[in-house]
Amino acid sequence: MSQTEIALASTRNSARRAPAQIATDDLLSAIEAILDPGVLVVSLWALALWFEGELQPAYLILSVIVFSVTFPGTSRLQYPIRRVFTDVIFGWIWIAALLLLTGFATRYIREFSPEAISAWLWVAPTAQIGAHLLLRVSAPWLLALQGPPQRAVIVGMNEQGLALAARIGLARYSRMRLAGFFDDRAGERLDLASGYPVLGRLGDLPRYARDERVSLIYLSLPMASQPRILQVLNDLKDTTASIYFVPDMFVTDLIQGRPSQVYGMPVISVCETPFKGVNGIVKRLSDIVLSILILVLIAPVMLAVAIAIKTTSPGPVIFKQRRYGLDGEEIYVYKFRSMRVTEDGGAITQAKRSDPRVTPVGRFLRRTSLDELPQFINVLQGRMSIVGPRPHAVAHNEMYRKLILGYMVRHKVKPGITGWAQVNGYRGETETLEKMQARVDYDLDYLRNWSLPLDLKIILKTVVVVFKGDPTAY
Repeated sequence: MSQTEIALASTRNSARRAPAQIATDDLLSAIEAILDPGVLVVSLWALALWFEGELQPAYLILSVIVFSVTFPGTSRLQYPIRRVFTDVIFGWIWIAALLLLTGFATRYIREFSPEAISAWLWVAPTAQIGAHLLLRVSAPWLLALQGPPQRAVIVGMNEQGLALAARIGLARYSRMRLAGFFDDRAGERLDLASGYPVLGRLGDLPRYARDERVSLIYLSLPMASQPRILQVLNDLKDTTASIYFVPDMFVTDLIQGRPSQVYGMPVISVCETPFKGVNGIVKRLSDIVLSILILVLIAPVMLAVAIAIKTTSPGPVIFKQRRYGLDGEEIYVYKFRSMRVTEDGGAITQAKRSDPRVTPVGRFLRRTSLDELPQFINVLQGRMSIVGPRPHAVAHNEMYRKLILGYMVRHKVKPGITGWAQVNGYRGETETLEKMQARVDYDLDYLRNWSLPLDLKIILKTVVVVFKGDPTAY
């Protein structure tokens, strides 16, 4: 497989498995940043004026809260139409639920017209969808309004350069047009079958950039080539092109890659948790609120399950097993006992179809996921999250960390009761290494692309699976 095929396959796989985004034009990105917050605020104001005849202070305060929670808006131009609908609806359900819960808890909801709030619950997402569709229709005109396409070149026909070229080619709404590559290496060392032309050697770049009015230059040279990089930068000072550096460290798989500083020294994270700062606070607060509400609602069910387990088989009602939690620290995870054994040693056999160790009650509990209910106590304790990579037994972790590259990265966040892998079909026994690899791939995609709407989507999908009953569980 050529380097280009590898780059394209990587890009397409990421887009298929998780909500990865490909950059759009700067103007369109700016519009999308204010689109969702603006539509929600304007729709609220319009309904307040319609039902109350004036814009009272309560609505102004609510609009500030809504704008703060939703800014910046999500870029959806690269998404299929169907996904725009589902993302907007799921995101709005999450936001509306938090606002209503806060309003009822503080009794501040009494300051609003019930008719206005009821109408806003369906007008807001409808207006959002309409705004995104309108932006999609007007995007070509907005791009043309800014002038002719911007010519771009990449210096270095290597793996990261070809990966960048693949992403530029997949961007549907962009003024950027890739002219080709510059590289000093001989033709037999280049991937000429990629379809991208080699426009010349590095020494030819400055004159080409001036003559062809190149707007964007991406330096994709290995870090070991510092003298060459400095020479290229020196030569390009006679051009007006914008220059960007694509270091070869980006060949690795970045998890929440972002620039930051350490005592004034700029650094770029290669592997980081998404739950830093405000995101961590939001995640923890949502876990506490939801776990308390769910535990109150399911208390009668948990009592009935406990009685059924105790009266049908000998052994404890709650099964505790050591798992790896945040940063690989050992934690105890609670489950309703579904087997006649309570294994927690150095060698644990995964449950299989028609496994004689599973009790009749336990089979029903596993099929309906009711055996997982005590883990909401783990969430309240702070050991787990409602959504995150599912924790595996310590013995399985020690085995798979040696077989799957990046396996332990999934422990950069707290384990979850449900996860992105589980709602995509990777639940239950992973009898092959390929299935476990796929589960880990989904877990890492969750880390790359975490957002509150994604958490809500996973929760709602899990509810559907629970009510249908999971035929893969036994």
